[in-house]
Amino acid sequence: MFAGGMSELFHSLGTISIIVLVVLFGFSVFSWGIMVLKWKTFKAGDEEEGEFLRAYGRHPTEFGKIRGLAKNLPGSPSAAVFLSVINRIEPLNDLFSEKSELETGRPGRVPQRPYLEKVIQFTIQNHLSSLEAYLPFLATTGNITPFVGLLGTVLGVINAFQEIGVQGTASIGAVAPGVAEALVATAAGLFAAIPAVIGYNYFLTRIRKTVFQVEGFSIEFLNDITEEVDVVNEVEAIR
Repeated sequence: MFAGGMSELFHSLGTISIIVLVVLFGFSVFSWGIMVLKWKTFKAGDEEEGEFLRAYGRHPTEFGKIRGLAKNLPGSPSAAVFLSVINRIEPLNDLFSEKSELETGRPGRVPQRPYLEKVIQFTIQNHLSSLEAYLPFLATTGNITPFVGLLGTVLGVINAFQEIGVQGTASIGAVAPGVAEALVATAAGLFAAIPAVIGYNYFLTRIRKTVFQVEGFSIEFLNDITEEVDVVNEVEAIR
């Protein structure tokens, strides 16, 4: 059987084995498509995140200038946090314009810090939800495809023993082809499951790294806003 190569083995597959392999092939194709899509998404997001953090590091209090950049970086979670906060501060607030509030003498209304922290948490969760999209399919593929392959193997072994009963012989020549055909389904199930599990764990690790990074930025950003507001309040008190 094996002397003829794998092509001969696949040509000898029965109907049940073919159905199982088609199902597993579909899972494999979709999971690989998701992994490629996610890899591109994370790569673009990392590039935009780096660009935003570098810009913010150079101009930490020039909120108006940074806002314009953040609007063009939809893949950056820190940019999304930045926009979600400043959009909830009074529109056209001088604190976020090209002129400072100290120059204009018009203080703006800044929400309480606990409220802004809740806004940031919601924004982070919303961004993470988009990053986690389709990942459950990878988890599902990793969990069920080995069992689908095992089901195909069990049905194939049952069919092989039925053939043995029909032929009336249990020689290795009669048993081996059916068993080999049945084991193809198990191999296919593992072939679909292993990359999906690796991809799922890899992207979860990337998401945890993203959460850690954006939470660090959020702490610094809220601190910068608080400092700017404190300066304004001191000036108003002097006046």
